[in-house]
Amino acid sequence: MSARKSALVIAPGRGTYGKAELGSIARLHGDRFAELIADFDAQRAARGEPTVSELDGAERFSVSTHMRGDVAAPLIYSASILDFLSIDREAYDVVAVAGNSMGWYSALAMGGAVSVADGFRIANAMGTNSQAHGPGGQILFQVVDEDWRAVPGLRDAMFARVADIAARPGHALALSIDLGGMLLFAGNEAGLAALLAEAPPTPGRDPLRLAGHGPFHTPLMQGSADKAQTQLPPSLFAKPMISLVDGRGHIWRRHSSDPAAMWDYSFGHQILAPYDFALSVQVAVKEYAPDVIILLGPGDTLGGAIAQSLIAIEWQGLTNKMDFSDRQRSAPFLFSMSRTDQRKKVIY
Repeated sequence: MSARKSALVIAPGRGTYGKAELGSIARLHGDRFAELIADFDAQRAARGEPTVSELDGAERFSVSTHMRGDVAAPLIYSASILDFLSIDREAYDVVAVAGNSMGWYSALAMGGAVSVADGFRIANAMGTNSQAHGPGGQILFQVVDEDWRAVPGLRDAMFARVADIAARPGHALALSIDLGGMLLFAGNEAGLAALLAEAPPTPGRDPLRLAGHGPFHTPLMQGSADKAQTQLPPSLFAKPMISLVDGRGHIWRRHSSDPAAMWDYSFGHQILAPYDFALSVQVAVKEYAPDVIILLGPGDTLGGAIAQSLIAIEWQGLTNKMDFSDRQRSAPFLFSMSRTDQRKKVIY
């Protein structure tokens, strides 16, 4: 048998369980992980909430139901952690894990900083807590061209405009998530309206207001952080068994990281400050030089952000979208578990 390949595993965040994913938890995991799914269902039922099985097994996808934080979070966590547990560990040595935004809570369980059951408890609570915030939301802007190369000066211009708007009375606005080729800004309604009106022209897609999303990763989420720190005690955390890279690009190293500090970050900075997903990917590939990157389900919309983050640092010679596509055809390194052909290459 050939030697195991080293792997960086990445968990997605909000907005990834959509119409196409309805029923996927039961279809992909119902036989293998029935007991674990039953535990997740029991946790929800004990709180008087619709179970994961009921939500995943709904007759049709409902935006008003399935996209709510208190529903989306447990569905996404369940899909991600069960995908993670499906990885063939005889073929892949998971050397580090990371996640995007809410995916950080999945990463905590993947890395062993919390148990799988407690990871669900955290994700489920945070899905509800994420709705405790001031008025506002998020807007997505593209800052790379059609070849996934940075548009000269555009990022700086965006940040300058955001800083100018945020300095105005009654306007709250800040970076929420850096996705490499795309930037998510969050704020109150006054700040968001000003940004839409005054942002410099951007390539590709038009700016997109994300439906059902609050002003995540800004101080407007203080209510969510307060609830998390009250409901989710530090005793849930332990030293991780796999290194984690967080939304600052900080590495929580296996066997040596302080559980109390991880708790403080997870329910403080992670909620209230920008999440630099691009930096987390860049730090992880530089530090651990993985042979492959495995993107967990649900969905595969994060694949472009991962590629764009790597192009930004010219990882292994990648400089544009064509380089990435050519590499994926000749010697693929990014496997999305939501794509059937790629999934087959990583599961046991």
